[in-house]
Amino acid sequence: MLVNAKEMLDKAYENGYGIGQFNINNLEWTKAILEACEEKKSAVILGVSEGAAKYMGGFNVVSKMVEGLDKDLNITVPVALHLDHGSYEGAKKALDAGFTSIMFDGSSLPIDENIEKTKEIVELCHSKNVSVEAEVGGIGGEEDGVVSAGELADPEECKKVASLGIDFLAAGIGNIHGVYPEDWQGLNFKRLEEIKEAAGKIPLVLHGGTGIPEEQVKKAIERGVSKININTECQIVFTEATRKYFEEGKDKVGKGFDPRKVLKPGFEAIKDKVREKIEFFECENSAEK
Repeated sequence: MLVNAKEMLDKAYENGYGIGQFNINNLEWTKAILEACEEKKSAVILGVSEGAAKYMGGFNVVSKMVEGLDKDLNITVPVALHLDHGSYEGAKKALDAGFTSIMFDGSSLPIDENIEKTKEIVELCHSKNVSVEAEVGGIGGEEDGVVSAGELADPEECKKVASLGIDFLAAGIGNIHGVYPEDWQGLNFKRLEEIKEAAGKIPLVLHGGTGIPEEQVKKAIERGVSKININTECQIVFTEATRKYFEEGKDKVGKGFDPRKVLKPGFEAIKDKVREKIEFFECENSAEK
């Protein structure tokens, strides 16, 4: 049974560890993440962007796939199905499709409009026991065609949005989506401290978790970041493992062209990466804490 993300993130916040949001792109992705988290007894958030949902056939397809895998794989750890960077309309559609956690990303809107729409999404979601993530200050890079240079969120705006009853807050502290450029300046911990003080006791979210130096991620977790989003790293290792399969000519041996065989190395690479992140975030056995 899928759950909302509030309880797992509140526990992470109180106990000083992180929970991974691993974005999913297909069935192999989802199965690999669920199996790794069950093995490590870690709670998990499965992130789905609107673009990924469209690629997989729609919000209802994704919801039914995750529910089915959760049941048939006998997953016992808490699993939240979370809309990542949802639009106003997308948030409503994902909610109707059975997602158990929703991110409404109004960071590109004027703050008053962001507040107005976030408040409405909170009321809708909480009426269905669904958790809500909001965003202040754009996250750098590109996510489903939305491009940002990586703003620093305004602490006062964070305070206003946090007061709306959201369950966790994404706030720009210099982080970006995708691969980090060589001249990246790093996370702004002074701004993180200011945001934490302004927003109060609420779990914070680190988007663009791929490529941030480990010591900076650890430092962020120590300062109230409880949810770390991982997508690019899994995509990279999946692609590398799949490329190697073809370069070694394994598709030419026997029935090596069978897609189940073709995708298996990438599947295993994702599992390894998720296990690695669970250990690093110190959320192993979080399902039992």
